[in-house]
Amino acid sequence: MKAVILAGGFGTRLSEETQSIPKPMVRIGHYPIIWHIMKIYSHFGVNEFVVCLGYKGYVVKEYFANYYRHNSDLTVDTETGDIQVHRKIDNKWRITLVDTGEDTMTGGRLKRIGQYLNPSEDFFMTYGDGVADINIKELYDFHKKEGRLATVTSVKPPGRFGAIKIDSGRVDSFSEKPKGDGSYINGGFFVLSPEVLNYISDDKSVWEREPMENLAKNNQMSAYIHNGFWKPMDTLRDKHELEDAWSTQKAPWRVWV
Repeated sequence: MKAVILAGGFGTRLSEETQSIPKPMVRIGHYPIIWHIMKIYSHFGVNEFVVCLGYKGYVVKEYFANYYRHNSDLTVDTETGDIQVHRKIDNKWRITLVDTGEDTMTGGRLKRIGQYLNPSEDFFMTYGDGVADINIKELYDFHKKEGRLATVTSVKPPGRFGAIKIDSGRVDSFSEKPKGDGSYINGGFFVLSPEVLNYISDDKSVWEREPMENLAKNNQMSAYIHNGFWKPMDTLRDKHELEDAWSTQKAPWRVWV
């Protein structure tokens, strides 16, 4: 299976970091947050990725185009130009980097990468700015058991995100950013059938609105409840909290260790 990562937004709420790089390239420790997300999936055997690029997408392309040499030990002969690799990286990823347009909305980005998906195979999808100690295998098993077109991971942090109303494991309704605390919210980490692309109209389609709302109305969206660690990197404060957890070796999302 493949994992699709939405990595094209402007990251305006983290403008201190995103003036020169896209949000998924903001570093936690020595690695950009998109690397942390990919390591979570890779731990559970998902090593093929499709990354939806937009704002400053060339930065992501350059990072992964040079990933092999930047993460290996090298001997460089400046006279001949020969390069000898000594210690190779452990990650065996296959990454498709797709320019989905700078102004394209989240649903539109997903629609644009349809050609890179297997039409007969479900796929994972998440945002390029959030980490969790989620069990990807259990998420997928739950999705298959429920038998719907889409499964969203539901988490319960303080209110400020879109709320999901759950009825016996089924998403009954979805509303964007309601007031109040205590509601389950969209935590990303989806499992989707390629058929969900039929719910997306064009580049202006916001995945979290009409597509998700209509999937819920049609009884085609399940909710996998994750009660463990989950945190998006929305603000500079979020970034510092994630960095502190990583630097003190108390990063709950580091499931691959």
